[in-house]
Amino acid sequence: MTLPVDVPAAAAALSHDLTPWGMYLAADTVVKAVMLALAAASVATWTVLLAKGWALSRQSRGLRAARALLLDAAHLPAADGAAGAVLGQGVAHALLDGARTELRLSGDGADAAGIKERVGSRLERIELAYARDMRSGVGVLASIGAIAPFVGLFGTVWGIMNSFIGIADANTTHLAVVAPGIAEALLATALGLVAAIPAVVIYNHFARVLAGLRALAGDVSAGVQQLVSRDLDRRGIAVAAR
Repeated sequence: MTLPVDVPAAAAALSHDLTPWGMYLAADTVVKAVMLALAAASVATWTVLLAKGWALSRQSRGLRAARALLLDAAHLPAADGAAGAVLGQGVAHALLDGARTELRLSGDGADAAGIKERVGSRLERIELAYARDMRSGVGVLASIGAIAPFVGLFGTVWGIMNSFIGIADANTTHLAVVAPGIAEALLATALGLVAAIPAVVIYNHFARVLAGLRALAGDVSAGVQQLVSRDLDRRGIAVAAR
């Protein structure tokens, strides 16, 4: 036996605002909270892209300039020399400063092999600290990409559950009555994907950029160690010639 259709209820459902904003306003409180959380996650994703992208691009330019400078240098640049304007205050400056510090602490009479080993160890720690600093802020993208679809699914399940409760209360299965509630629930899943997909793509992009920056930092570190080794060899030759 077919249940009677509540015509006024069906007409009211047909007049329901099915735009995304209208569905948000008509959604349950829990579904609204889920949608707001996903919207905030999406904003965070694009904020990280703009802020971190600009910072990593600036660091890449600085490392490339430092690498070119060190490849053409015959001696370890002085702290107050013209190279300071090129190196700035980034990791290249920290690597050079670490090498100078170790040379100063070791003194003129220290064994060259020992100095090279200590310089290499000091520069390695600086590189590791730089790698940790570069990764800051990027991990949130991985979290958003992994969690956002499930958060959206939770909103969908909650909304569909409320729709079934509404079906029982209205005593009808007419599509015009149940469709708006289901559409509101599915909007949460859509927002979850809108938040997750860009986060995953941007995270993978940053992973490639960070790998390139680590390689550049390694080149700069190797250049600093080569200059240190070259200066120490010259010092040894000068001492032997006396």
